[in-house]
Amino acid sequence: MTADCLAPDRLETTPITSDEAIPRARSVWLAVAALGLGGFVVVTSEFLPASVLSLIAADLGISEGVAGQAVTATALMGLATAPTLAALVPRMDRRLLLALLTGLALVSNVTVALAPSFPVLLVSRLLLGVAIAGFWSMSLSAVAQLVPAERLGRAMTAVNAGVSLATVAAVPLGSYVGDALGWRAVFWMAAAAAAVTFVLQLAWLPSIAPAGAAGLRTLWDTVRSRVVLTGLVAIGLIAGGHFSVFTYVRPAADQVPGLGAAGLATLLLVFGIGSFVGNLVAGPLADARLSLALLLGPLVLGVSTTSFAVLSDWYAGVLVATAAWGIAFGGIPTLAQTWVARVEPDRLESASGLVVMMFQLAIALGAAAGGLLIETAGVRTDYVVGAVAAVVGGVLISGTQRAPRGVPATARTREVAGSAPRA
Repeated sequence: MTADCLAPDRLETTPITSDEAIPRARSVWLAVAALGLGGFVVVTSEFLPASVLSLIAADLGISEGVAGQAVTATALMGLATAPTLAALVPRMDRRLLLALLTGLALVSNVTVALAPSFPVLLVSRLLLGVAIAGFWSMSLSAVAQLVPAERLGRAMTAVNAGVSLATVAAVPLGSYVGDALGWRAVFWMAAAAAAVTFVLQLAWLPSIAPAGAAGLRTLWDTVRSRVVLTGLVAIGLIAGGHFSVFTYVRPAADQVPGLGAAGLATLLLVFGIGSFVGNLVAGPLADARLSLALLLGPLVLGVSTTSFAVLSDWYAGVLVATAAWGIAFGGIPTLAQTWVARVEPDRLESASGLVVMMFQLAIALGAAAGGLLIETAGVRTDYVVGAVAAVVGGVLISGTQRAPRGVPATARTREVAGSAPRA
């Protein structure tokens, strides 16, 4: 298919050649499901140490604070890997790359389960950081080649459903299995899930060519884009605002009269369910009204987190605020991924990597800023500042779209791929 076939007046009339035959929709959504399983595996693996931290510390003879650096190391490795992976492997089939990244998560979990010392465990978690950053950098461009542009939001909702499930289930399940069978059994289970996902990805994913030109020059050109830079700052404000308060949900919840361990568990469950619902809603809304969704999500996030802190003497109000908070933030990843596909369809892998990098940076800086605010100004101030940051980010990113009118944002990306099927 020639480049001029992508002109707006020819999109509807250009015939599809035999080697671009559209497969059954079922095969396309099996591929999307394989990516969703990948998201479940990497996010579950990322969260597991939090559920068995004290067990790891006791077994390896270290403090819980030192053991917690396994999570920090994973995030830092992801921060370094996310923007550069596409440039390092510009020609590799993305099907093979995604499966190899899942395989890297498998190796990481196995070596953690066998780790005789903390340094070995730490190196193993660095491998997971590469897998996490690489998966999220590549998954969006892969989905953009599998489905039409008007279904991209829904497809990313399906992929991110694995993340929502991991967010709800990973920590409590890991804690239960760790108490019953030991912390190493938790990572053996994660390794088994990664092995199954690796096989399914090889079976269900079609060959997927790199999305557009890849390389360090492409990455540099993407970084120089004013639209991308504005959006990255906005995503940093939204995600940073969220993590500056969510990291310290326990001290905020402690201000609710009579709220014990069971009450906190209920709040976290409500947040997890809300996050799952928010992800389901975000996809169709992103496909239909992306600008509105980009503004509305951070606005609800800001109002709900402020309400959480201000209404601390009213449990019912805190419960409602928690649900709204979960719904709002649950949709942010899907909205951010759909946004970057709209504004940078020709440099999607590089731009997606930058978004992943910004999320990782926002986690680290948001948590640090929240801790400083709590120490110097108190919990409520932290929550208000985090809310304002999220709302400002929403205002910024909602005005940055620039998709060409009449041409689906992922059309050119799929043209480059050629071999990937379309729904």
